[in-house]
Formats: sequence, C-alpha cells, structure tokens
Amino acid sequence: MSTLRVTAEQLAVHTHPNADALELAQVGLYRAVVAKGRYKDGDWAVYIPEQAVLPPDLVDELGLTGRLAGADHNRVKAIRLRGELSQGIVCVPNALAGVDLAAAHAEGRDFAPDLGIVKWVPPIPVHMSGDVVAAGDLLPWIDIENIKRYPDLFTPGEPVVATEKIHGTACLYTLTPDGEYVSSKGFGGKGLGLARDEKNLYWRAVLGHRVPEAAAKLAAIFGAERVGVFGEVYGQGVQDLGYGAKATAELPGYAVFDVSFSDASGAVRWVDAAELAGVLAGLSVRLPVVPTLYEGPYDEAALVALAEGRETVSGTGAHLREGVVVRTARERRSEVTRGRAVGKLVSDAYLTRKGGTEYE
Repeated sequence: MSTLRVTAEQLAVHTHPNADALELAQVGLYRAVVAKGRYKDGDWAVYIPEQAVLPPDLVDELGLTGRLAGADHNRVKAIRLRGELSQGIVCVPNALAGVDLAAAHAEGRDFAPDLGIVKWVPPIPVHMSGDVVAAGDLLPWIDIENIKRYPDLFTPGEPVVATEKIHGTACLYTLTPDGEYVSSKGFGGKGLGLARDEKNLYWRAVLGHRVPEAAAKLAAIFGAERVGVFGEVYGQGVQDLGYGAKATAELPGYAVFDVSFSDASGAVRWVDAAELAGVLAGLSVRLPVVPTLYEGPYDEAALVALAEGRETVSGTGAHLREGVVVRTARERRSEVTRGRAVGKLVSDAYLTRKGGTEYE
C-alpha cells in the first residue's frame, strides 16, 4: 500500500465527456470527479487519496453520507462516475478555510491529522495471522507509492524494469547470523515476526519453497550479515484473485519480488531490478520470481497501458491484472518520495472490480 498523505495540490480541470454537470479535477495523473464550476485551472484544493478513512463530520460536510466504501461508509475508494474513473476526493474542508494552500503545498504539509483522517488498515484473516514475536533484526519492507500521485518519480527514458503486481499478501523473510524471521507486511511494520508454525500460511510458503536455503546462498554471494527475501504469497483463500493456486495447499503460490541485504555496518542495500531474476536463477535453490513484463526506457503512457489487461501469473490469463511495479534498472534514491525509486500503477479494472479483498 501507499503512504497516506492529505496534501494541498494545484488543479488542472478537464471536461467530463459524459456529464454536463460534472468535471474532472486532476492531481498528478489522478482524476477526481467534481461538480462543474466548483474549480478552475490553477485553483488550490486538498486531495484526499484512496484508502483514507474520514471522520463522520467530514463525511457529512462533503455530502458523502452513505456514498463511501466500507461497513461504516467512510473509506475513500476508486469508483466510476458516468463512465469516468474517479480516484480520491478533491475538496476545501471548512476546517482549512483561510489556510494558504499554495504555501502548505510548498511546505509539504500533511493535513490528515488536522482533519482526523487515518489510513485504512485491512483486517488480517485468522488463517493468515499467528503468534507474534519481537523481530528487531527483520529487514523491513516499504510502502510503494503510486506513480499517478508522483508522476515525476522517474525520468523519461531512464532504464526501468516493470514486473507484474500480484494480488496476494507480502511475506517478509530475514536470515541473520543468529536465526531467521518470517513476517507479514503489517506485522513487520511494527517490528514483529510470526512464531514458527508449519501450519501458518507464511511459514508454509517460506519452508515449502526453500527460502531459508536460498537466503543462505545469497548471504554467501553478497558477503551479507543479513539477507531479506520479499515475496508474494498467493492463491485461492488469500485474496479474491487466486491465479490457479490454493492457500490451503501444502505449497501455496509464492513469487519473489525483491531482495535486500546488509553488511556489518548495518547499511541496507537492494539487489538491482535488472539483476534480480538472474541472481535468483543462478541459485541451486530455484525460487519463483514475479513475471517481468517490460525492460527498457521509462515511458509513462506505455506503462500505464501495461498495467491493464490479463494476468500472466497463472499462465491462463484467468484473472484481470492488478497492475505493475516499476523500478529503476539500477537502484537509486528518489528525491520525489525521498526513498527508493520504485512505484506502482494499478489497473482501473482492478480498482473497480466487485467483491474484491484487500488483506495484508
């Protein structure tokens, strides 16, 4: 998931092709449906992204009572309005009347605390949870930002690798000189691991696919003190897209999407995206890896189009594609997000599907 920030943004306003009373307010590459005439090009407003949970008074103020997602009808979710995808909410809440939004944008101010907005945290199903333990040496995963929110994340033409985004649950594995840790993204973000349990979904995936053996070989290759292997566990029973695998099977679906390591100094480094598949293929323990859909110069329009279509994970195209994850071919830092130069593009069809699940 992406980080949650509610920020002031300058709008570009477009005509809604199918509704005389509506327009499209653009923030980055996102477009949100708004009432016609409410904003004009260059206006400043607040952008509330998807996965934001709003307090009841703000829901009422914005006239959205009963119209948002979730059991309490308070969660922002992508929807189609008169045929156009609307992602997020554009507004100027009463609580921010008189605030210089242009200055707030320049400062990078986050209005979420002021407005009582929090990030939606998916529930953890019983079969995906377990007893937790302290995991101070766990190599953590990161939130991946949506390229539509940060369109300057990559430089046009720079070499990138785009892999398929699998709709499963992230599994974090860390091998250290003193032992090993397995965790989910949610628990890992709290510095917690899952106690070893061969019935647990994450441990079954790690042990069944021989991740500890592969990690030991990676540690030798990179001369690393710690090795982190990050993979997606998937299959029927994990999320609504099963890809032909079953989470209840002895060997659930699993695919590696990243590897990190640290030396004695503690500095964390990542295996370059251009080298990851080759590095994993060179191990005697062959780990499944997420499908690579594109390698070449960064082309925003082409990658937005690539996020759509059918998945390639099952080999049958049985499901729609969740999207793509884009990384620079050689690892670098992004001054846009102040983190790794990695971003995602999520398919419109995935965002607006019916009956979808979003567990971590």
